[in-house]
Amino acid sequence: MPDWLKDSVFYEIYPQSFYDTNGDGIGDINGITEKLDYIKWLGCNAIWINPCFDSPFCDAGYDVRDYKKVAPRYGTNEDLYRLFAQAHKMGIKVLLDLVPGHTSEQHPWFKQSCRAEKNEYTNRYIWTKSVWDYPEKCRLISGRAERNGNYLVNFFSTQPALNYGFLKPEADWQLPCSHPDCIATRKAMEDVMRFWLEKGCDGFRVDMADSLVKNDDGKKYGTGAVWKEIRSLLDHEYPNAAIVSEWSNPELSLKYGFHCDFYLNHEGNGYYSLFRNIDRHTSRQLSCFSSEGNGDIMKFTSDYIPSYENTKKYGYISFITGNHDIPRMSQHFSEKELKLAYSFIFTMPGVPFLYYGDEIGMKFLDKVPTREGSYDRTGSRTPMQWDKAKKNFGFSSAPAEKLYLPMDSSADAPYVKGQTVQKNSLLNTVRAVIRLRHENPALHADGPFETIYAEHNKFPFLFRRGDFILAFNPSRFTAEAPVPVSGKVVLSEGPEPAFKKGSVLMAPQTFAAIRSE
Repeated sequence: MPDWLKDSVFYEIYPQSFYDTNGDGIGDINGITEKLDYIKWLGCNAIWINPCFDSPFCDAGYDVRDYKKVAPRYGTNEDLYRLFAQAHKMGIKVLLDLVPGHTSEQHPWFKQSCRAEKNEYTNRYIWTKSVWDYPEKCRLISGRAERNGNYLVNFFSTQPALNYGFLKPEADWQLPCSHPDCIATRKAMEDVMRFWLEKGCDGFRVDMADSLVKNDDGKKYGTGAVWKEIRSLLDHEYPNAAIVSEWSNPELSLKYGFHCDFYLNHEGNGYYSLFRNIDRHTSRQLSCFSSEGNGDIMKFTSDYIPSYENTKKYGYISFITGNHDIPRMSQHFSEKELKLAYSFIFTMPGVPFLYYGDEIGMKFLDKVPTREGSYDRTGSRTPMQWDKAKKNFGFSSAPAEKLYLPMDSSADAPYVKGQTVQKNSLLNTVRAVIRLRHENPALHADGPFETIYAEHNKFPFLFRRGDFILAFNPSRFTAEAPVPVSGKVVLSEGPEPAFKKGSVLMAPQTFAAIRSE
């Protein structure tokens, strides 16, 4: 386990929307380098960059054409190497986004795999024996290749699935995971990882990490075996490198070798119940951190705590403020609600991730035309808002019509410079909570966790981390917990709690970090 993960707070960067240094309307690698001072000032000591590799951009870079080349619109490989070096000088780690389950259909491997004559790459992807084969369980593209067969896709039609084998082959074209050609696929991905680790990368966030082996069982045994092999390689050759999975099943992913697993917005799970639980029929807010007070914290604890207890010796569960695939939390939460939600995320165990712009409450823009396969995700990918006094909020000098995506044109659009000087801004609240986390090992990823008070349909929610008690009342009602609490409030949002004999009383929409006596 890389020791640096214990005190890491990540900042996720969607590169095309972060900062444009050459005036073409698209963010770039040099833009990230120029903003490292801001990231450091914010308190984040690690970044995750969404795909920056060469791509036709049918899926915003998640359709890779060359794993070892930076997309020209972002700059050059040398630009990325300089980013690694400068980040490391500032104590900032860098994760790249690895897409191991599929490539672009323009990748040279796939072009060779499409050929009729057999070659090294014939089985690098998954093909049926004949163009007339249409197995029901498979997502297939037909009639697009010189060879006789259909190919499986992993996501969009432009993303052919790489071949790691089938756990239980059911047809003669389905290779077992032990087949040399399937092992060669894993070796090729290990080669990609080695390339970037040698250049200074600190690890990878892994896209669709559970999607490798096909016909896998419920425990993902086949895919898990692949990741165990990769983890063994890392432990041997790059013990300080980290791998973070997009899996949202830590009881599998962490035991299969990942250091962290994202706690994602899957309907019905604990993360969903905290921030995104909205009744589809009535639009009633049922999220725990909504001020409406209709959330049930036990829906969270009953999901999270067993996973935490079963996995804490293997790795970390990562809470996120948001990401490039889901609507920003600001779509339904006020600034006050965001302050409490983020204070929770940054004081929980595991490794937290902050999505660019969430620290200022950037809005989800729901009427933005899709770009590069973003569809209903587009509104979370709009350009970063740095300074309202500057053109395009300081994101780019390009004409507005050339921007990667349009800016937020609302009169109250938040921006970094404005919130920097506002003492009680969302930005400064985020900074304060992150600073508290860094300064106190009990609040690090591996610090202890114990629930003090959590009841069905009641607030507040209290938990202990070492010598800290973290207390939350997200509702608009005064709430009292019948548990004895004492200590010094070292950070709070809203009025400090009142410590009564045998209980603690919290005003509406408040948070307190209490150093216990």
